[in-house]
Amino acid sequence: MERHGIDGVEELHRRSIYDLEWFWRAVLDELGIEFYRPYDCIVDLSKGVAWPRWCCGARMNIVHNCLDKWMATPTANREAVRWEGEDGEIRVLTYEGLNREVCRLTNMLRALGMKKGDVAALLMPMLPETVAALFAVAKLGGIALPLFSGYGAAAVVERLRDSGARFLLTVDGFYRRGRRVLLTPIAEEAAATAPALERVLVLERLTIDASSLSSFRVLRWREATARASDRAETERTDAEDPLMLIYTSGTTGRPKGALHTHCGFPIKAAQDMMHGFDIGPEDVVYWVTDLGWMMGPWEIFGATLHGATMVLYEGALDFPAPDRLWALVERHRVSVLGVSPTLIRALMTHGSGPAERRNLSSLRILGSTGEPWNPDAWLWYFHTAGKGRLPIINYSGGTETSGGLVCGNVLTPMKPCGFAGPLPGIAADVANEEGKSVRAEVGELVVRKPWIGMTRGFWNDSERYLQTYWSRFPDVWVHGDWAAVDEDGLWYILGRSDDTIKIAGKRLGPAEVESILTAHPAVSEAAAIGVPDPIKGEALVCFCVLKPSSAASEELREELRNRVAEQLGKPLTPQTVKFLEDLPKTRNAKIMRRIVRTAYLSEDPGDLSALENPRSVDAVRGAL
Repeated sequence: MERHGIDGVEELHRRSIYDLEWFWRAVLDELGIEFYRPYDCIVDLSKGVAWPRWCCGARMNIVHNCLDKWMATPTANREAVRWEGEDGEIRVLTYEGLNREVCRLTNMLRALGMKKGDVAALLMPMLPETVAALFAVAKLGGIALPLFSGYGAAAVVERLRDSGARFLLTVDGFYRRGRRVLLTPIAEEAAATAPALERVLVLERLTIDASSLSSFRVLRWREATARASDRAETERTDAEDPLMLIYTSGTTGRPKGALHTHCGFPIKAAQDMMHGFDIGPEDVVYWVTDLGWMMGPWEIFGATLHGATMVLYEGALDFPAPDRLWALVERHRVSVLGVSPTLIRALMTHGSGPAERRNLSSLRILGSTGEPWNPDAWLWYFHTAGKGRLPIINYSGGTETSGGLVCGNVLTPMKPCGFAGPLPGIAADVANEEGKSVRAEVGELVVRKPWIGMTRGFWNDSERYLQTYWSRFPDVWVHGDWAAVDEDGLWYILGRSDDTIKIAGKRLGPAEVESILTAHPAVSEAAAIGVPDPIKGEALVCFCVLKPSSAASEELREELRNRVAEQLGKPLTPQTVKFLEDLPKTRNAKIMRRIVRTAYLSEDPGDLSALENPRSVDAVRGAL
């Protein structure tokens, strides 16, 4: 704002959405993005707002900006990656060391015949080699396909088939809660059933039996790269060449492949780090994520574009003790920590002692994303991790947006569970059923102008992309979240609009109910769903995970029902409250309400591939 003579955040936001050319040019300059050939214009909207082209005519490869350009600077000796395994192993790579790993892998992939435009899938936990793999594919102009490390074979094969991936980079296995999770059997099955797949490269993390690597198409990673040169040329791609394909699981139908480019996803990630989280080269960033969730590539691209340090961890954050997350912060001097609200709710059951016994003085920014907060969990995070002095930067967007639509910042006031508002460059709004802007009431989160990180459509399915985001209101992106803006101008995300419950004509967001339930001293987690009702249209059913010190009983069930009725009104009294040991969640700790609902109604739950705990689905069906 100082550099451009702008007086306040509101003015910055207004100018950023009404002068796209100025704003995104300023962002590229601020990030120091280097081009092989400069752009002719920032954005071309001649094909309509759903299909913008950015950095028109430019040639650039994002790896040049993440790695190559740092090699002749002091950043080359700065730590790029700090990795910790669940078994306690620690490895550190400087930018120069990471670049050597990337070059060796790039040369090996080129020798195997990988070329510009080829899709390479990455079925890997968060390892230093995972970072190298993402960059190596991009360096030679390929398209990276990050896969969730918890996928089963069927989910991997479906994405390999849809993308036409020629290469699969994976790991023999990794540790999770003290157990060995093997990925080689999944890779072998995928290699046998994905017709386009030509080569599988396996990193030896667990040093498994060599007999399981029998296929002639399977190569050992370290053996294959050992003799490769640690210098490699970076492909001079166009700014809008495909970079990455990230699949998301829809509520119905097959997964959607969101396509991202060199001047799209990484630029948006780095801009959000800068404007939302105040991240710079001296920061150590740890976001609790998997590569298959967009926050994995977001952390990798964003941190390296800033010359910052990223922390990676492969295992469970409450193993072998509930202080594992806080130990990671202490050991690696993390300055920016990103979590999901569900993870915090799970850690709350252990009390504040595990965090208080660790030195968390390195922290200066707390982040959160993935789902809505409830006030008790937000305040616990604020006081326990932040000691009442650090901002919690709430962040909400999605895979198709390359990051955040709404976010906090370090300049304006915050409230529990709230967002400061749309990020600079994002023309977000809250719209009613007619598409008109509303305040102080719940509506659809929409975006009224394009932005640089917008997905370039769904892989081989442009009609589905248009139907999903652009079919509701003319030239308006409808994101699929309920949102509201309060009297002070702070924003709130209230859950997915396809999770909405409608009881006797009243629209109810599940987060509103869940906040009431988790405020009860006996409840650690909750999920609220709507089920068919012949009179009201839908009835409310709630699921609660109790704290270890509490036990399920009819008395507690009635107490929770009455608590919701008292705060929301008798017409919204839950039909029933069910008790579970665990809710269906992704490895990133996002509660899957869609799956809770279909399991409770004995319907087909659809794609379960992202679940951390598939057995929880059966538990929903038999809940007490």
